[in-house]
Amino acid sequence: MSKRALLTGITGQDGSYLAELLLEKGYEVHGIIRRTSTFNTDRIDHIYQDPHTPGAKLFLHYGDLTDGVTIRRILEMVKPNEFFNLGAQSHVRVSFDAPEYTVDTVAMGTLRILEGIRDYQQRTGEEVRFYQAGSSEMYGLVQEVPQSEKTPFYPRSPYACGKLFGHWQTVNYRESYDLFASNGILFNHESPRRGETFVTRKITRALARIVAKQQDKLFLGNLDSKRDWGYAKDYVRAMWLMLQQEKPDDFVVATGETHSIKEFLEVAFTYAGLNWQDYVEFDPRYLRPAEVELLIGDSTKARKQLGWEPSVTFQELVHLMVDADLQALGQPSPSGKEIIPDIATVRQQMAMMHD
Repeated sequence: MSKRALLTGITGQDGSYLAELLLEKGYEVHGIIRRTSTFNTDRIDHIYQDPHTPGAKLFLHYGDLTDGVTIRRILEMVKPNEFFNLGAQSHVRVSFDAPEYTVDTVAMGTLRILEGIRDYQQRTGEEVRFYQAGSSEMYGLVQEVPQSEKTPFYPRSPYACGKLFGHWQTVNYRESYDLFASNGILFNHESPRRGETFVTRKITRALARIVAKQQDKLFLGNLDSKRDWGYAKDYVRAMWLMLQQEKPDDFVVATGETHSIKEFLEVAFTYAGLNWQDYVEFDPRYLRPAEVELLIGDSTKARKQLGWEPSVTFQELVHLMVDADLQALGQPSPSGKEIIPDIATVRQQMAMMHD
């Protein structure tokens, strides 16, 4: 029988890439989605099949991280071998505006899943391997450079505080109840499927609109923040590898390079033959009450124990995202090469344009 995986956050950037990876590996994939008044499954529509179709491998269930009863019901019904918790209110700046909701989904949502798995395993004797999506934001006001699994945490946002709670609860349940529970401390990872309100995608989408004469200016906050940016498709591979190990553990996943937002702008706009300083203006509304200035990860442990390596450079990642947003507006790639479409990204962008 094929393995069964249960995912929260399946409609997000990471969830869609992870679902693709698991399906390629022969898994039966189940995703928990929130009920909304409009469809929000654009990133996974290309892999979804009607559950009545013979041989269907992807199934969706309505649920929410704030609803522990429903999570337990889905867990009992699916009987997964692996559970990936990728769901969250994951926008750091928004977490300052909605701290209670953010912490309820990010922190308590993780606890609800862990408690559900603990109860299920004790009653059935069936192992469920658990992956918790941690964040480099937990390092916050960094105590050492680069940051590894041993670096002290110093969260600087409600989102980061919630993630830290989830991280230590995962460790606690692993040590207290012998759960196979692993934390992935993932540094920033981007792709053409990144949400439009995140700074990287905000930049590439605005650049495409500027090239297409649909936008004149791009407003941003702090341009000096430095981040370790990788490719989301690489990072979901690390998630899967963590649950294939003999023992559960915690791993930093990062490229080991750091680049400022100014550098991201420079690479993106130069690729399109433009000067970013002619189009970008400062807006204080995008500043955080407490800033995280520098993140750069040490993924030595993941590279040695998981055999994981990033496959995309920083410049390649930026160009990949610019090309995808240009394609959505019918613009050619600055490289002169034909753009290979990402079906999920095209669907997402078409839905946005329709809205």
